[in-house]
Amino acid sequence: MIWIYLLVIFALGAGAYVGGRELARRRAVGARPHSRPGQHGAYALIWVAVPALVVVILSGVFSGPLERQLIAVDTPDSVTALEPFRRQAFFADAQRVGHGQPALQIWERPLAEQLPIEARRMVSIERTLQWGSGLAALLAAILGGLFVSTQIRPKTRARNRVEGWIWGALFVCSVVAILTTVGIIASLAFDSFRFFEKVPVFDFLFGTKWSPQIAIRADQVGSSGAFGAVPLFAGTFLIMIIAMCVAAPIGLMSAIYLSEYAGRNTRSIIKPVLEILAGVPTVVYGFFAALTVGPALRVFFNEIGLFLMGGPLDGLGQYLALVQNQMALTAGAVMGIMLIPFVSSLSDDILNAVPQSLRDGSFAMGATKSETVKRVLLPAALPGIAGALLLAVSRAIGETMIVTMAAGLAANLTLNPLDTVTTVTVQIVTLLTGDQEFNSAKTLSAFGLGLTLFLVTLLLNIIAQRIVQTYREQYD
Repeated sequence: MIWIYLLVIFALGAGAYVGGRELARRRAVGARPHSRPGQHGAYALIWVAVPALVVVILSGVFSGPLERQLIAVDTPDSVTALEPFRRQAFFADAQRVGHGQPALQIWERPLAEQLPIEARRMVSIERTLQWGSGLAALLAAILGGLFVSTQIRPKTRARNRVEGWIWGALFVCSVVAILTTVGIIASLAFDSFRFFEKVPVFDFLFGTKWSPQIAIRADQVGSSGAFGAVPLFAGTFLIMIIAMCVAAPIGLMSAIYLSEYAGRNTRSIIKPVLEILAGVPTVVYGFFAALTVGPALRVFFNEIGLFLMGGPLDGLGQYLALVQNQMALTAGAVMGIMLIPFVSSLSDDILNAVPQSLRDGSFAMGATKSETVKRVLLPAALPGIAGALLLAVSRAIGETMIVTMAAGLAANLTLNPLDTVTTVTVQIVTLLTGDQEFNSAKTLSAFGLGLTLFLVTLLLNIIAQRIVQTYREQYD
């Protein structure tokens, strides 16, 4: 039904635009109008479409509660006497019957006899509210059209009023974005404080054991309830370092080649192909890591381990022979591949922003192209490149799917890239998956991890912006 309302509002708005424009042209005969006819048409469109959209939005927000209140007014005593859960199930079944679907055969008399009656009543109330909201939206559009028809005159500042509406819409969008950010931070902070009331901050930030299982019974085994997040931080840091060791050199060298060495035709082919990597879903990278990269690395290290066994490096050989598919190296390498277009695209734009006069001056002094890149372009673009790398670090810290599928879930405190590790984001997903009790320290620990991750990424973004602003070169 909502799509019908939107189509009708679109048609009314189009008609208001055409009518307002023609009305402005007729009334401007022999006078010098302030605004163009199209601007008067846009002003008419706003006054017809916006009130109708407001009515439709309000009806969508309040029609559900109003419908429930109207249904509850004449509810039979046999339905009212039911428990809340069974009452909701009865109304849901009645709604199914009202829309032509078969009823669930779980009701006895007199509820079974009352079911079709309630279904017809619910459908009647629903249709009444739908038609009422539609007529209210149409009435709002008509009233808006009548009002704007009296405002279209040669001296009306339609252009300024349309600009005012546009400014107001942009302001509302900005406020919504800001309030959304504030709401996210507030929700994180509130639940994080609840978690830190149960677990001390020092134990959370500096504890070396992560086992968030809470014992339900006093004799329950395997529920230590340890919330030391250092293993998660170490795993996140390890995978991020591996990813940047892959993404930073390859992405930067690719950007230098595309910016300084590649021809126009070569660039037009390589750059789009390289940026296709940015559009690949992270779950596909996870499959690639789990099914291709992980087994390949396992076979590689197992072969080295078998070769070293029996010799002076027998201990190392035995360790490498037992390496499995899931390891930090697999997740970090694939994540680095994912970040290559991110680093390459930003670095390419930054290098292209360096003025051509600096290149020409370097060539005039007898420098080669490679010397120009090393001694002129990279120093000039270094602040922007550093900012791009820090933004890539923030992206690596927040990645979840690749780590889940390629690095495992074990919270090991290690910096060995061949070990199984986990990260902060993976643990957040694990803690909030399935049926959880939101008052337990186990579930609330996800909000503590989320707040920590938010503060870290915010700090990295601030540092990146500071570097760019402090060392940015100003060119004429």
